Amino acid sequence: MKIAIAGPYSAPTGKERQQNLDAMNEAAAAIYEMGHIPIIGVNAALPVLEKSEVDDEYKLIMDISMAMVESCDALLLLAPSPGANREHDLMVSLGKPVYRLLSEIPVS
Repeated sequence: MKIAIAGPYSAPTGKERQQNLDAMNEAAAAIYEMGHIPIIGVNAALPVLEKSEVDDEYKLIMDISMAMVESCDALLLLAPSPGANREHDLMVSLGKPVYRLLSEIPVS
């Protein structure tokens, strides 16, 4: 399965944003080791954001993240946040599974 990982990214400091990203990437590594393909939308969005001159950085991140999440078979929700909640709601509306713990994900 392609499994999207959702969790908070935004934070007041760069250190906190990096900690949030690290948590998603650690979960992605575990998902890969379980035999699945992990997808983190913000990982795809950040290089685009870095080269872009858009006014609304959040919109850019969410547009890319939502497009990537929509293509996945399931979602791992690490913790709620405005963006993660949007990703969660999208997956629920599509009738796709949402996991809250790595242990809930079947090993492939």
